[in-house]
Amino acid sequence: MSAYDENESKFMRKARENPFVPVGLAGFFAIVGYRLMKMKSRGDTKMSVHLIHMRVAAQGFVVGAMTVGVLYSMYRDYIVKPREEQKAVQNK
Repeated sequence: MSAYDENESKFMRKARENPFVPVGLAGFFAIVGYRLMKMKSRGDTKMSVHLIHMRVAAQGFVVGAMTVGVLYSMYRDYIVKPREEQKAVQNK
């Protein structure tokens, strides 16, 4: 197996473990792309203010995705797993 295949499978494994990381990245790039396209019609807004708003929006989306990912992980670890373990004990 080549190094490229190994890295690709590693990325896919990490994406399956933490599904909100690719969502955060996709949202980040979507917001940046959208705001760069809107740069032509920014009106009287200074360039620096427009870029700061773009950065804040992109970072906010990434932080939100990370928060949802952490909450999902906690739900899976502290609610779903104990239920499955309890059912396994009851079925024995």
